[in-house]
Amino acid sequence: MYIQYTMDQLCLPMDLEEDIPENHLVRVVNAAVNRLDNAIFDAAYPGGGRDSYHPKMLTKVIIYAYTQRIYSSRQIAKAVRENIPFMWLAGRQRPDFRTLNRFRSQRMRNVLETVFTAVLQFLADENYVSLEHYFVDGTKIEANANRYTFVWGKAVSKYKSKLQEKVQALFEDIEAAEKQEEQEHRGQDLSELGESAEISSEKLEQMTQALES
Repeated sequence: MYIQYTMDQLCLPMDLEEDIPENHLVRVVNAAVNRLDNAIFDAAYPGGGRDSYHPKMLTKVIIYAYTQRIYSSRQIAKAVRENIPFMWLAGRQRPDFRTLNRFRSQRMRNVLETVFTAVLQFLADENYVSLEHYFVDGTKIEANANRYTFVWGKAVSKYKSKLQEKVQALFEDIEAAEKQEEQEHRGQDLSELGESAEISSEKLEQMTQALES
């Protein structure tokens, strides 16, 4: 009568990629950033100290977040904990909001601005996003053998001055919003819903009885 449903049994496959459609935007962002030369990041990582999160992973997570109009480092960190495309991009790693914000604002701001502009232009050319509103419009790239080919030289040559100005303004707004958010939260992460609540099994039983009646 019903399709089998259980939450207590391990279900396979556990590969997050299985849950991401073939032409999903997150795959395009992933492919685009993978094409970046590692040398771009070397200057920001002189070495020494403890190991850092991979800069390409952080770049992918932040760029994808921005295509989704998620600009808060705390909201991005939350998405990495809860959202399948973000979890896939991060390889199930969980950089916190401090790491994301430091990477965004200190280590790689200029690179992120350039990469985001290039990716945004490419996505606009392929009808993934509207440059006017910066939101994903649901259009998908038709599947083909080279669907994730990303030619950086071509993308850079097609930059529009207007788009660059908009991205620069957007990054300035993000910086201001981050500072305001930090004042509000004072170094703390976002509170999870119900995190501080105390719900006993007796209270749950009372609620279910009320629903039944």
